[in-house]
Amino acid sequence: MNNDFEFRQLAWFRAVAEEKSFTRAAETLGVSQPSLSRAIQKLESQFEQPLFERRPREVVLTEMGEQFFARAIQIISLVNDTFSELAESGAHGTVRVAVIPTIAPYLLPRLLKTFAAANPTVSVVVQEDTTKNIIARCKHGEVDLAILALPVSGKYMEVESLFEEELVLVVPNGHELEKKKTIRLKDVRDFPFVMLDQAHCLSDNIASFCQRQSVEPISIERTSQLATVQELVSLSHGISMVPKMAEVIDNSNRRVYRSFSGDKPTRTIAMLSNPYRFETKWVKLFKNHLRATSKSFRPS
Repeated sequence: MNNDFEFRQLAWFRAVAEEKSFTRAAETLGVSQPSLSRAIQKLESQFEQPLFERRPREVVLTEMGEQFFARAIQIISLVNDTFSELAESGAHGTVRVAVIPTIAPYLLPRLLKTFAAANPTVSVVVQEDTTKNIIARCKHGEVDLAILALPVSGKYMEVESLFEEELVLVVPNGHELEKKKTIRLKDVRDFPFVMLDQAHCLSDNIASFCQRQSVEPISIERTSQLATVQELVSLSHGISMVPKMAEVIDNSNRRVYRSFSGDKPTRTIAMLSNPYRFETKWVKLFKNHLRATSKSFRPS
């Protein structure tokens, strides 16, 4: 077996294994698919056996591929941790944070501003993505911690609940529900809803709550941005449920927000990290600052 391979091949191999597709992996890595295919073929020739089984709709790891994937993750993590440990000895540090889109625009501005004021030598790099992708990035050390909403399905990860947040009803200005003093979930069952698409966990939070109350919202539109949901509500495309923090910063007079009576829909905001990775003092500082900032979002 020829042991002459580049470290870059490990990252490319991991991307194909996780995406189960050369096309998607190439897009994620920002390289051409032919270059990626050649790199994997070179790696397989060094092992003198295939690492992937090519199927019509996906590629999956062979038995040898599974073994190599486990070692590749260990090697990549070791290299990343080594850089983190060496970087900690300097005066400047970096914290890599991943956040889901339904939290990022509402929690981050205050969080980053106050953290920067208290820690001017620490840079915070933010990545915004869906829950599934964030869990994978945190697991493999691409980010130091993540801020998302429960539940989290990733194994061997450390999950710390930060605060529970109410989900409120948003309706266009002048809507008949605006005049109701008390709004129950059954009051909204016959109105069309504007929802986030299925990639966002907020949709799961809303769907789970509605199912417990035996209510099935009529969804007429789906979008990937919470701000778009709010604008579509303003244009009377439907009503929706949004996080309380989205209401707090909304200065528009074209829509109004109402709390539900009785059992209120909520979501739990949590911090996710990999307990098996080296944690720099900068990450510890950011975690503590996140915990302190989260107290102001907790219901009184």
